[in-house]
Amino acid sequence: MCEQHTTESAHQPSGAQGSGPTGLCRPAEARRAVERAVAERCRATHTSCDPQALGDALLIASELTSNAILHGGGVTDFHVDVAGPCLCVSVSDRSDEVPVARPPVDPRGRFRVGGRGWPLVCRLARDVRVAELPAGGKRITAVVALS
Repeated sequence: MCEQHTTESAHQPSGAQGSGPTGLCRPAEARRAVERAVAERCRATHTSCDPQALGDALLIASELTSNAILHGGGVTDFHVDVAGPCLCVSVSDRSDEVPVARPPVDPRGRFRVGGRGWPLVCRLARDVRVAELPAGGKRITAVVALS
């Protein structure tokens, strides 16, 4: 999944369906958007929301937006959509670089600060895709099972 990224070209804007693109730029706003999408799904289907799945989705949204801010030149688009039993979170940024997991220790054996977000996303998501955007940058989409 994350060791072997699915990299593709994106021909349609990431906000083409679902909640649409936003001016979103902070992790807290991403978490609120995910909470709203999951709550709407649970109301519409008359099902209870799995707290573990919601927690995973919130962490993924936070990590993807934080990484876009810290490493990708800022969030250029955010999209959340519920498709059946899954939630899709997409975050676009200005960087063409594909995320990589860094070893937790440096070559001298010292523990690194940070670098845990991408491995968390890869572990919690059912699927992760990285798409190159036509105007430059990338979109990362993570799929989380809600049940």
